[in-house]
Amino acid sequence: MTDAADLRARVRDLLAAHPPATTGRTDFLRARFDAGLAWVHHPAGLGGLDAPRSLQAAVDAGLAAAGAPDNDPGRIGIGLGMAAPTLLAHGSDEVRARFLKPLWTGEEVWCQLFSEPGAGSDLAALGTRAVRDAATGDWIVDGQKVWTSSAHTARWAILLARTDPDLPKHRGITYFVCDMTDPGVEVRPLRQLTGEAEFNEVFLTGVRIPDAHRLGAVGDGWRVARTTLMNERVSIGGARIPREGGMIGRAAAVWRDRPELRTHALHRRLLDLWVDSEVARLTGERLRQQLAAGEPGPEGSAMKLGFARLHQAVSGLEVELLADDGLLYGDWTMTRPERVDFTGRDAGYRYLRAKGNSIEGGTSEVLLNIVAERVLGLPPEPRDDKDVPWKDLAR
Repeated sequence: MTDAADLRARVRDLLAAHPPATTGRTDFLRARFDAGLAWVHHPAGLGGLDAPRSLQAAVDAGLAAAGAPDNDPGRIGIGLGMAAPTLLAHGSDEVRARFLKPLWTGEEVWCQLFSEPGAGSDLAALGTRAVRDAATGDWIVDGQKVWTSSAHTARWAILLARTDPDLPKHRGITYFVCDMTDPGVEVRPLRQLTGEAEFNEVFLTGVRIPDAHRLGAVGDGWRVARTTLMNERVSIGGARIPREGGMIGRAAAVWRDRPELRTHALHRRLLDLWVDSEVARLTGERLRQQLAAGEPGPEGSAMKLGFARLHQAVSGLEVELLADDGLLYGDWTMTRPERVDFTGRDAGYRYLRAKGNSIEGGTSEVLLNIVAERVLGLPPEPRDDKDVPWKDLAR
């Protein structure tokens, strides 16, 4: 079994064969993947070495100390945090061999075609249809998706579509990998409160998907999607950050750098939020350690719920702390960014963008239900539509 000493030796070998100072970024990332040092817990040949997940931190630290380039989670976060775990858990050998490496190196960006205009919080009510072509075995997809981050830069998408409208809504769904360069895929920007168009709506017209790009069994898409959703909430709410990193770091820096803005009341709120941020950081670290035992559970929903509340509270405090300067907003130009930047922009941007944290990745209301039922064991809310065929539901 691979241990820490073996991994350190592999890191030294990688650095010797591909010196960071003279190796291009993409070439280094490809070599790192091939050496099994991308995701050490993945199988050999798929970026890993079948090692304990907990050993990844040592690999990352050793490479960072040597100045080695890393991939860009801000740009490819959907691929890393959502698509990759699902491909690994439910994809065929061919699918995993084809997609995981360029996903990890960032050569191929991924997006998530889940939410629809009539199926956001109630995702299982989605109506995008996938119909099997009897002659070729391919699937023909028609429908509309919305709130799709990175659709304007993505090469591939994870897609949920309804394949049997005669079954109840959770049971007639199938999960696919969709080619975003297909001529039937149309991406339109959705301008947000911040002025930019980070999200998109996507129209699918006669999109042909080979059956080889199906993940899981036909009609079993909801079970596959739960893998994606559980990992999504962990990747959003449990991201690894340093102490006093992220949003609380910006607010604390204002407090230190602008003594003329300080008041006793704001100081007390800052201290409370600093403690909350540290608790969230440590809880996220514990959650990541628990992932070594397998797929994330409902605890990730609690992390994502807390993340949204904390981001909104900290960004509100920063705006209040800055007084009149907190109302300034640097640029309303309509752009289509490749990533969300919570720390490199001004306080006005952070305040506005944080409003979306309680919607994206599962609304706070839905996550409260998950925590209540699956963590606290409270009785579920009545659901009259669970056993009704999807085609008979009121829409």
